[in-house]
Amino acid sequence: MASHKPALESDEKSDTSVVPAKGSNATAGAVGEALEGRGVAEGNAGRSNAHRTQGRAGASQGLAGVREAARRDRRLRFTALLHHVTPQLLTESYYALSRGAAAGVDGVSWAQYGEGLAARIAALHRAVHEGSYRAQPSRRSYIPKADGSRRPLGIAALEDKIVQQALVSVLGAVYEEEFLGFSYAFRPGRSQHDALDALSTALMSRKVNWIIDADITAFFDSIDHEWMLKMLDRRIGDRRVLRLIAKWLKVGVVEDGRRIRSEQGTPQGAVISPLLANIFLHYGLDLWVQRWRRREATGQVIVTRYADDVIVGFEHRTEAQRFLRAAQARLTKFGLALHPTKTRLLEFGRYAAERRARRGEGKPATFDFLGFTHCCSRTRGGAYTVRRLTVKKRLRATVQAVRAQLNRRRHEPVGVIGRWLRQVVQGYFNYFAVPGNLHRLRAFRRAVGRAWRQALRRRSQRGRLPWQRFAHLLRLYLPPVRQLHPYPLHRFDVTHPRQEPYAVIPPVRICAGGAG
Repeated sequence: MASHKPALESDEKSDTSVVPAKGSNATAGAVGEALEGRGVAEGNAGRSNAHRTQGRAGASQGLAGVREAARRDRRLRFTALLHHVTPQLLTESYYALSRGAAAGVDGVSWAQYGEGLAARIAALHRAVHEGSYRAQPSRRSYIPKADGSRRPLGIAALEDKIVQQALVSVLGAVYEEEFLGFSYAFRPGRSQHDALDALSTALMSRKVNWIIDADITAFFDSIDHEWMLKMLDRRIGDRRVLRLIAKWLKVGVVEDGRRIRSEQGTPQGAVISPLLANIFLHYGLDLWVQRWRRREATGQVIVTRYADDVIVGFEHRTEAQRFLRAAQARLTKFGLALHPTKTRLLEFGRYAAERRARRGEGKPATFDFLGFTHCCSRTRGGAYTVRRLTVKKRLRATVQAVRAQLNRRRHEPVGVIGRWLRQVVQGYFNYFAVPGNLHRLRAFRRAVGRAWRQALRRRSQRGRLPWQRFAHLLRLYLPPVRQLHPYPLHRFDVTHPRQEPYAVIPPVRICAGGAG
């Protein structure tokens, strides 16, 4: 790695900095051993890396052993990890991939690779461990976004996906013990609704009067490769693993038949990109946020992060303003920037409506997070609550996509289209059917019904379809609108029992889900 950038500093007392320069054998023998990647020699300071006698306690316990070691010592640097990438793990990684995913530049689909799988996996395993494995560039593709722009994706070759998936399993055993509680994206056992529950619980149970809705500009495309490798180097000392990741970062993409080498960023769509993004933000942002709120904040602070979407709540406006300035400077250090228009400081919370009314201002502003618009609201009994509604542009974009698909498929049998629509609408409800959002769900179902009726009428020159007959089709195929998710406070209390009033562990001082 180049040396023109300063070493990554330690953000927590429990985290180690980059190993210092090698000293003399008399004064810093253990440091010299660490620099050269060797085991600790006899007589050196520090604990031994292996048991002195053979036995079950000293044998490798696979990834469970890696996870236990990472949990036991947060300063431990793993110098041998690639041997965990076994033929069995590669086979499991193959079956973990999506069957219907698009092929990369190699043109090999999941089903095609499965023909003669054992021989292919054996050859791939040998290439990875002998150093002859070569990463292939990703195939550039674009998908439309709700705002009309296009999101670039990098579709990796199948063997790259398999090796990346295997390495995600290995590195995840290390970093799942490292990541903080308010980080939710792309982690096992943590979903978007877990992040939404944590945020709603924090907004309703903590003293939150101001919200920073932060969005990092082109985050995946702006990840600095040098910083990324420095961050990995803090816990990963296996040079072979770091070389693999460096290959994937720098191999680039193929677009319109041209290969474009990558100077920064990691392709969205690559299997390993979500984990790398979490590691980058863990060291670049999360640890700093935790330190800031412990040392700088006097009021309560809540944090919820899902990938590059960050919501931070404050009790005091002055602290929110100080945090925003400090966060901008912090991200600039790592080559990132907050989006100038999408990042906002807004008044929100239990008393926001009353305070704004006294000042002669309108309703409190809202913010969007994970597909929901969050609003200050009241229950029928007058109690404060956070209402979550489907983001309007997301709803319209989904309806437009359904209408376009119906126009292409309108000559298919009614039963086939009906069953397909049932899957689409039910999948939509499975995510958005939260308490307080039924009105938007009904609007979505009506819009889908109108689009289907229009497509059916265009099948015939007569263009007639009585409402009575069409209403029967709607009842037959489209699922009814009903709430599918519990209230966030109820579900959060189940998944986080320490927050319950009679739990043995008292509630944490800061944020639901925000304790590391």
